[in-house]
Amino acid sequence: MTGRPWDASYHDGPAPWDIGRPQPVMVRLAAEGGFAGAVLDVGCGTGDNALHVASLGFPVLGVDVAETALAIAREKAADRGIAAEFAVADAFHLERLGRRFETVLDCGMFHTCDGDERPAYAASLASVTEHGGTLYVLCFSDEGPETGPHPVSREELRAAFNPGAGWNVAAIESARVQTTFHDNGAPAWFATIKRV
Repeated sequence: MTGRPWDASYHDGPAPWDIGRPQPVMVRLAAEGGFAGAVLDVGCGTGDNALHVASLGFPVLGVDVAETALAIAREKAADRGIAAEFAVADAFHLERLGRRFETVLDCGMFHTCDGDERPAYAASLASVTEHGGTLYVLCFSDEGPETGPHPVSREELRAAFNPGAGWNVAAIESARVQTTFHDNGAPAWFATIKRV
């Protein structure tokens, strides 16, 4: 996948998903001790979630295809004195990173995948997640008013992250994704998925 279309999203001010702070769900998760070991943030954008986790002392790598977003993320890290790493990577070929992570974060990436892309994406995530590790997925939900673009059902999450693909969905709870075009966020699913 090319990063150009995604990169263009950052050229004229913040992208709709770039709210200038970490997603509240991620802040809550961190406060509850939800992160462990090395952390990968897939589709990290300008890095607010990755930087929040890194500020708590975890080694964090944020990856994206949008070079402009990564440059902004690196600048934020430097300005705040936070040690976080940001790199260009294709979410469908994460094995090329040559690293493994105990916690993987997907905040708004899964719902951008077409149905036929999801098995490859789940396999890519599995290739870098330690056995027993945890994947957190925050994506637009198909339930409720004012759903975001590309809403996903619970069944679609379970189908993508199935035991045959190396995953076990531990929980899917209702949540909100904050955006620049929803006053109180859009309906979302927050899934906790274990690597088996």
